[in-house]
Formats: sequence, structure tokens, C-alpha cells
Amino acid sequence: MLDYREYYREFNAIADKNNWRPLHSPRNLATAVLQEAAELNAEFQWMTDEQSHQVSTQVKGRIGAEVADVALYLFALCEALGLDLDAEIQRKQSILTARS
Repeated sequence: MLDYREYYREFNAIADKNNWRPLHSPRNLATAVLQEAAELNAEFQWMTDEQSHQVSTQVKGRIGAEVADVALYLFALCEALGLDLDAEIQRKQSILTARS
């Protein structure tokens, strides 16, 4: 199981070292999630669906870095708002299951 809280602690240590944490308001973190998601999307720009399934190791590395950025900012946003990410995912999955 993913322990996002440990990643969040490491994320905060880096933010503290660089004096970034004062900038980590929920609004700024949500904006960062969107920015990183846009950078993730840019890696796929102009690819066909088939090409997106067969990316090179180099492109896959860049995609992985952007996925990690999205996740880290999402974890930070959840912590800033006091959201339990596990509980939110379970709640959403139960809603989706009930709809299907």
C-alpha cells in the first residue's frame, strides 16, 4: 500500500529547507496540481493513441517525473485541507460502484 504520508513528510522537509512551505496554501497547491497535470499532458501532445502506448524509455521517464509531481502536490493539498486521501478514494469508488 502506498504510504503517501511518508512522501508528504519528505516533501515538507524539502519545502522547509527551501522556505517554500509558506507558499503552500490550498489554493496554491491546487494550482500546482493543475500545472503539473498540464506538464504531464504535454508529454502526450500530438501522439496518436497507439503512440501513447509505446513511448520510449526516455519519454516514460519524463512522464514518470510528472506523475510524481502531480501526486506530491495532491498529497500536500489533502494534508493542507485535512482530507484523508484513502477515505476519499474509498468513498468515490463506492459511489462509482453504486452507479454501475
